Parts: sequence; structure tokens; C-alpha cells
Amino acid sequence: MVDKVKSTSNKEIQEKASITSFYSVFITTFSAVFLAELGDKTQLATLLLTAQSGSPLVVFTGASLALICSSLVGVLFGRWLSQRMSTQQFNFMAGILMLGIGLLLGIQATHSLLNNLNIK
Repeated sequence: MVDKVKSTSNKEIQEKASITSFYSVFITTFSAVFLAELGDKTQLATLLLTAQSGSPLVVFTGASLALICSSLVGVLFGRWLSQRMSTQQFNFMAGILMLGIGLLLGIQATHSLLNNLNIK
């Protein structure tokens, strides 16, 4: 009888931990994507498309489906990568990628600024 009570409480603990983990991952993912998407080119494009078309529901549906599809690509690629490299390797590669993107954007901004200064 005691073993049955222990196994039941262990199952309940595991279920609660699973639910907590689900909500933690869900809230973290939602917050990160929501904040990353605020004010970016995608949001500006949907704003302009809504203003031009006058069909906010159609633009919302199209933009939502596009975000879902691009997120699916990220999830599938992330899962594939997680099976082929360690977390440390993945974090290192992500850091290198972010540094590279930052450098390229900085170089482009510098060239643009210099070109604008030379024209005026």
C-alpha cells in the first residue's frame, strides 16, 4: 500500500514538473519571439500591406501563416542541429553567427553613412 502511495505521488510530481516545464518553455518562447518581432521589417511590411489593401484580416492571416511556417523551419532545423552537436558547440556557433551578422550590418551602415556624407 505504501509503495502504491509513493508511486502515485511520484507520478503526480512528474506531471506537475512536466506542466511547469511546458509553461516555462512556452512563456519564454512567446516572450522572445514577440519582443524580437516588435518593430522589425516584418511588422512594418504588415502595416504597409494593411494600409494598401484595406483588408486587415487577410493580411493578418497571411502574416500569421508566414510566421508559423518560418518558425516551423527554425524548430525543425534546431531539432536537427541539437541531434548533431552539443549545446556548447551550438552556443558557440550561434555566437559566431551573431557576431558575423553584427559586423556585416556595421560595415553596411558605415558604407551607407560615408556615401551619404560624400553626396552632400
